[in-house]
Amino acid sequence: MKVSIVGAYNTRFGSFVKRDKESGEQEDLNSFYELLVEAGAGAISDAGLEPADIEAIWVGSCSPSLFLNQEHVAPLSLEIDPQGLLYKPTTRVEGACATSSLAIYNAAYAVASGRFKHVLAIGAEKMSLLNTAEVTHALACCSYWPDEGAKGMTFPGLFAELAQAYQAKYHIDNEQLRNMLAHITALNYRNGIQNPLAHFGPGSLPDKNQLLTAEAILNLPELGKGGNPLVAPPLRLHDCSLITDGAAAVVLTPTEGAKTEFKHVVELAGIGHATERMMIKERRKNLAELGGAKYAVNQACSEAGIEIEDLNFAEVHDCFTINEMLCIEAMGLSKPGQAGYDFMESKYDPDGGCPINLSGGLKAKGHPVGATGASMHALAYKQLIGSPIGVEAKGNPELAMTVNIGGSGVTNCVSVLRRLH
Repeated sequence: MKVSIVGAYNTRFGSFVKRDKESGEQEDLNSFYELLVEAGAGAISDAGLEPADIEAIWVGSCSPSLFLNQEHVAPLSLEIDPQGLLYKPTTRVEGACATSSLAIYNAAYAVASGRFKHVLAIGAEKMSLLNTAEVTHALACCSYWPDEGAKGMTFPGLFAELAQAYQAKYHIDNEQLRNMLAHITALNYRNGIQNPLAHFGPGSLPDKNQLLTAEAILNLPELGKGGNPLVAPPLRLHDCSLITDGAAAVVLTPTEGAKTEFKHVVELAGIGHATERMMIKERRKNLAELGGAKYAVNQACSEAGIEIEDLNFAEVHDCFTINEMLCIEAMGLSKPGQAGYDFMESKYDPDGGCPINLSGGLKAKGHPVGATGASMHALAYKQLIGSPIGVEAKGNPELAMTVNIGGSGVTNCVSVLRRLH
């Protein structure tokens, strides 16, 4: 595409709210507005630019109207530098959990068109001001509402259907699947506790309770405090990603000029963007795989001119542990029906052939839905330039992939990132 990332920033992820259990009052400790500005300003600074150098801004935010009663969020990015950014064009993008990958793609297209030189893409979400039921409703609005959200279907429920279809196709019983998913959870927790920006980072619950092996996950009680209850069979609490606040951003510019103008250049070497039909009922014959993600992976690899075996590491969309398995198979790293066994054999650990989710993934790093795609790109960029945040990729990595998925396998965004210098 001839467009590169030359700067990136990721805020700390977490639940930034203080609640008084008795009065019900709550205090916002790090607002959406603050997170948005922090990420944008951080990425610009990381690129060695001034805000005035930015010619346009794309902002990804999934559901600010439901999460904090705020629409029209793109203009808020001018608060990074009200004088330097005044009158610059800003645009908001939405695509469920793939929102900020789409922001990056739209920004990249604008650069590739020749219209703009230096462009900022930000992803931000503030989820923790709502209670669990309210968050569940907000996210359910990203499903097909008439037949899914309106009838009580939640995203754990939707991905449970994918899990059940996978079990049926590959003849995997509940105990086998539970063991596979526990290995994925433990891997993400092990990686996450080494990421200082992660929601479940150093000193967090998995660290304190040493939930770092599949056995530790499997030995959790079914019910009660500290338990691992079924949420939507076969998925359990520790199979689900976190309700998180956070933001991330990248600066994009033409590759040609970047090679001489910037210290670090990571090319957006290939993009895959494939959309699946939204309605689960229309996809029942194919729920055991992520067809849209597989298509997007092939698009991205073809544009980048690589094979999947060339990758040094990847960040994939583990909104639920079953989806991490499905992503791995969509990428072609594991054969159909084999991803769970490969995780059990530590194939995707940090010392494996293609480490997965060195950041801790959505399961441990956190999943502020509108920020997730930008975070994947930002942290992959940091790995590739030799400034890793958390677990360091082995060797001297040159190629990475991000697999970001919105909805129940609906909006599929895959990027191949190549370090140039």
